[in-house]
Amino acid sequence: MTRRLAYFVMGFVVWMLLVYTLHYQEVIAGAGVALLTAAFFGQYLPVKPSRLLNPVRWFWLLVYIPVFSYMCLKCNIDVALRVLSPGLQIRPGIVKIRTSLKTEIARVFLANSITLTPGTMTVELKDDVLYIHWIEVGSSDMATASKAIIGPFEYFLARIFD
Repeated sequence: MTRRLAYFVMGFVVWMLLVYTLHYQEVIAGAGVALLTAAFFGQYLPVKPSRLLNPVRWFWLLVYIPVFSYMCLKCNIDVALRVLSPGLQIRPGIVKIRTSLKTEIARVFLANSITLTPGTMTVELKDDVLYIHWIEVGSSDMATASKAIIGPFEYFLARIFD
């Protein structure tokens, strides 16, 4: 019960921050959405609410956002150069990568971060193994490929979620 109450409060606060108004219709709608979400899905959410309030995790999340943005910008430029250069050879392929992240939500965030970065896409996530479609397979060695693809993300996600 306390878990669902904590998710209701957090959901309502996020709603109010997103709408950024105190109009009574928005408050009622936010309370209703937060209540329904907490009632139906509160038991399925993988993170304990108390872990979400840890300021150290929030610090690492705030550091992760610019790192992720930088990687997206860098990969966007790389893919744009590949598209604009007709003679540039690409070597697409699927690589198997093993992650050291312990929690399921951390692995899902890693898979989504990889997919949102242009030039890579997570095809499958199974336990601690990810299969990634990569536009330019630089190495068939799992350790080298892991360092190139998940290196920037895994360090921060471990501090946020594990």
